[in-house]
Amino acid sequence: MQSWNEYQLANKDRFLDELLDLLRIPSVSADSKHKDDVKRCAEAVRDHLLKAGCDMAEICETAGHPIVYGQKIVDPSKPTVLVYGHYDVQPADPLNLWHSGPFEPVVKDGKIYARGACDDKGQMFMHIKALETMAKTGSMPCNVKVMIEGEEEVGSNNLGIFLENNKERLKADIVLVSDTSMISMEHPSIESGLRGLAYMEVEVNGPNRDLHSGVYGGAVANPATILCKMIASLHDENNHITIPGFYDTVQNLTEVERAAINSAPFSLDEYKADLGVSEVWGEKGYTTLERTGIRPTLEVNGIWGGYIGEGAKTVLPAKANAKISMRLVPNQSSDEIAAMFQAHFEKIAPGYVKVKVTAHHGGEAVVTPTDSPAYKAAAKAIVTTFGKEPIPTRGGGSIPIVALFEKTLGLKTVLLGFGLDNDNIHSPNEKYDVFNYYKGIETIPYFHKYFAESFEG
Repeated sequence: MQSWNEYQLANKDRFLDELLDLLRIPSVSADSKHKDDVKRCAEAVRDHLLKAGCDMAEICETAGHPIVYGQKIVDPSKPTVLVYGHYDVQPADPLNLWHSGPFEPVVKDGKIYARGACDDKGQMFMHIKALETMAKTGSMPCNVKVMIEGEEEVGSNNLGIFLENNKERLKADIVLVSDTSMISMEHPSIESGLRGLAYMEVEVNGPNRDLHSGVYGGAVANPATILCKMIASLHDENNHITIPGFYDTVQNLTEVERAAINSAPFSLDEYKADLGVSEVWGEKGYTTLERTGIRPTLEVNGIWGGYIGEGAKTVLPAKANAKISMRLVPNQSSDEIAAMFQAHFEKIAPGYVKVKVTAHHGGEAVVTPTDSPAYKAAAKAIVTTFGKEPIPTRGGGSIPIVALFEKTLGLKTVLLGFGLDNDNIHSPNEKYDVFNYYKGIETIPYFHKYFAESFEG
């Protein structure tokens, strides 16, 4: 019987080709015209699970996009790992900034360029190939259940219902997720926490129609101008968020904890050079690593109003809109923060406009224990394949489902990601290093092995 490494080496070209085929499916969950593509991607994931050796795999319909569930049960007395990922992707816009087609994957300089390459098809598919490696070599150390959803990029609105209705089916000992990043391949790391999220949309309405900016300008409030003023007021001169009560439940870390976060390898000069900025920006009194990991934020994700087409059209717009996301830290409730934002935004609106605030999706921040058997198994797996101890880090992003796993299923999560911060997720030219893809497939079976061993004796 082949070893894991022998099997992976013999099948590495196929592993890559199959991922490229999956990346060609434009499974954009936010765009209704891609509904059939999303379904087609779900079917492809199901088929891959069956070919990998699952006892069963099926498509589970929801009120939105389907969830793919599969399992390989080798011995009910053995521990069970529940693998979570998502097959849906972000919209590819703006298309003109892509160097190649977002759904025409290209491998260049050892990197896979395509929408979903890292977030999350590439990382999700590592688990299917790791499962295949263990199943086809007859060396499954534990039971594996796999749940891959199609709505992560639009808030996972139906996943909570699925969890509630399938508690028995989803019984496990740990959840394993690869939808996060490492510091680098030279400095492997494991994220031990994620920020929460409150995502809002605002609309500022003025006159009952677009107006001629010469005839009416200066006499009627411009919703675009007012919206900009209102948004600007949400931060003070120290880039501190001004919403009353926003920081009331935020726990300040000790100097020792802050020092540990800042001990991670990081070059501010390289960070600025990579982003093409001359200076960084953020809350006064905190480092870049703290601003992106342990502090809450408020950012404008999009803003629009009036004429934005080619050439000139001198109008005073009737309304203006913006999408705003707030990243949250432990003890901040996404529902409470959303309510605070709405109350504050409505309060600061001047009388000559009307505002509408809509809360979209949200989720809670999580901190995963670094002294648990599961975390130690992940760390040992990384030592086995990288030859180095991983550095625990706090992730700046949000995976709302992680908190839901704990609340609904009573399960902790290990965040074993192999992406990089500069993989351009959610941006044009998203990429994923081929090396990272293969390294994930190599490492994941060792997690299962060491996690299973933690239950022995």
